[in-house]
Amino acid sequence: MHTRTLGNTGPQVSALGLGCMGMSALYGDADRAESIATVHAALEAGVTLLDTGDFYGMGHNELLIGEALRTAPAARREQALVSVKFGALRDPDGGWSGYDGRPAAVKNFAAYSLQRLGVDHIDVYRIARLDPCVPIEETVGAIAELIEKGHVRHVGLSEVGADTIRRAAATAPVSDLQIEYSLISRGIEDEILPTTRELGIGVTAYGVLSRGLISGHFTGDRQLAANDFRAMSPRFQGENLRHNLNLVEALRKIAEQKGAGVAQIAIAWVLSRGAQHNNDIVPLVGARTRERLAESLGALDVTLDAADLAAIEEAVPAGAAAGERYPAAQMAHLER
Repeated sequence: MHTRTLGNTGPQVSALGLGCMGMSALYGDADRAESIATVHAALEAGVTLLDTGDFYGMGHNELLIGEALRTAPAARREQALVSVKFGALRDPDGGWSGYDGRPAAVKNFAAYSLQRLGVDHIDVYRIARLDPCVPIEETVGAIAELIEKGHVRHVGLSEVGADTIRRAAATAPVSDLQIEYSLISRGIEDEILPTTRELGIGVTAYGVLSRGLISGHFTGDRQLAANDFRAMSPRFQGENLRHNLNLVEALRKIAEQKGAGVAQIAIAWVLSRGAQHNNDIVPLVGARTRERLAESLGALDVTLDAADLAAIEEAVPAGAAAGERYPAAQMAHLER
């Protein structure tokens, strides 16, 4: 497994990380035993970065990762690095009530996460979305205090704009920005990515397969469960879906010529975006099964030359996707 360093100050991690959200929430029901087996398989393959959020399944995901770590071989358990997002406020019906970045809340969230995960420290800690009522300096400052006490190792950021990144980095060293980045979600390229590179901050890219949309496995007639986020996602609706799946078919032709899967090409493209910049982008793959994990890991064996990249850009140009990546209510929580 190749490794990367998250920014100038962050930890060394595997070239791919495992995003664990789907094992607990937002993509329909998941198999707990298979989820734990997938975490174990990832660790065995050399994946070290496990990404979660304390609000994924209202703590379910942290408990699941805690169990997976507890039951993994000691050598694999010790190599694992856990990245945690916090701050999202939920209600018993699964609704969203905003974000809380107050220093007291930061420390409270961390205390619960440490208990659920069964670890003595969190490797990277980040608020999931900016709290508009709390200056980022206060939120990051609270994480810095947790670092001083040994409860957290590194400050991370999530889904914030260039100005907030600068203000956070002026408060404490920031290891990485976690943000959506894929062939059909390229909004970070204009301002955010140049800012992280100027400041020496890494990027952990989630949504690299756009929630399965550009994996090559999603079909237009697929019926989504009521508890599957994609049933309400604009990119998966009606004409938007038909348009986006046409992009996937164009990408499939390139994948077939390379002897690779569509998902592998999409992941390899994200990896290529950091190749000329000290490998500063680490894709998070949201595999929920060992089969999908193995497929994703195969992206590490795909080499894209200049001609391949040009063909991919022609097949899926920047801005080619139809529909926003979230419903309007959730888009409102993003710092645009």
